[in-house]
Amino acid sequence: MASNRKRLCVLGSTGSIGETTLAVVRDYADRFQVVGLSAHAAADALAVQAREFGVEHVCLTGNGNGGELEALRPLRGEAGLVELIDRCEPDMVVVATVGAAGLPPTLRAIERRIPIALANKEVLVTAGDLVMRRARRLDVPILPIDSEHNAIFQCLGGVSDARRLPLRRIILTASGGPFRGRSRAELSGVTREEALNHPTWNMGRKITIDSATLMNKGFEVIEVHHLFGVETARIEVIIHPQSVIHSLIEYHDGSMLAQMGVTNMYLPIANVLAYPERLENARFAPLDLAAVATLTFEAPDLHAFPCLRYAYEAVEAGQTYPTVLNAANEIAVRRFLEGEIAYLGIPALIDAALQAHRPQPADELEAIAEADRWARAYCESRAPMEPTAERMP
Repeated sequence: MASNRKRLCVLGSTGSIGETTLAVVRDYADRFQVVGLSAHAAADALAVQAREFGVEHVCLTGNGNGGELEALRPLRGEAGLVELIDRCEPDMVVVATVGAAGLPPTLRAIERRIPIALANKEVLVTAGDLVMRRARRLDVPILPIDSEHNAIFQCLGGVSDARRLPLRRIILTASGGPFRGRSRAELSGVTREEALNHPTWNMGRKITIDSATLMNKGFEVIEVHHLFGVETARIEVIIHPQSVIHSLIEYHDGSMLAQMGVTNMYLPIANVLAYPERLENARFAPLDLAAVATLTFEAPDLHAFPCLRYAYEAVEAGQTYPTVLNAANEIAVRRFLEGEIAYLGIPALIDAALQAHRPQPADELEAIAEADRWARAYCESRAPMEPTAERMP
């Protein structure tokens, strides 16, 4: 008898989002089946996952080796992610990879008309116009896993094109990261360990640094613009350290809707995997508002955290600027984590790349790939630097 379980291909399965996705599958094994898995270099962890879920098709994109994994004859490299989708024939592709590597398999899933559960910010930041144009032309759902975008998706009642609604604005909430309230001067000597100590979320290293600089929120602004068709002038960011309200929308009449919930990525992932149904939650206690007691909000400090402003500027300028923003950020974060540049060198390097870039129309994959290559090479070759006063608001 054929199974009626939804077949999932989980890209980035050994990361925090991937592991939480597999936790949902364990809890609802009668609803979901894993048919494809990928990891970057965690060969042993990937082999363990493949054995647990009985997965035959796996891909390793980085330089990792594992005797047990080799028995599965894994696909290799970023090209293997595209072939993985072809081989495992899923009902949904969960894109939880980190970086621009998520773009080719996302485009392949769209080409095959496979719904996408998207957790990879760089896909839409790097090539949002191209991706959404193809997805809308082929009527392929792109369902957001990120807690903020999933909150907006829920507030909109599952509508993916908000241009049809009488919206005044969309408000993205941000925890503020580990450095909330610090001035730019107070950030000049922060360490890698301090930047990785997020007060709310347990995430991968790169995303945690993005949260510390607020680039993560800048990427989310760009994602909202593409996912829901809303111009950036109607997308606002508010700091909400309790992380109880995950995002809000406001209609023209002044009515506001907010999505609230416990701080755990399990819930938005379960929401997307089961959509349009809702799974009964037996893992978490209901949100205790009396225990939360207080919800506070504050405006972001663009002087201390200029990466958020750079994201607005990049998406408003369009063309290949968002691609450069993403690639420059990836290199800057890596160089910071490896001790090559200071924390404030991250926005400085990104700004330098944006200022030096000569943009091209971002309507073809080749132009996007070339802008990505240029930005990476530029940022790899630059000496450590600090932001200049004239570029600060």
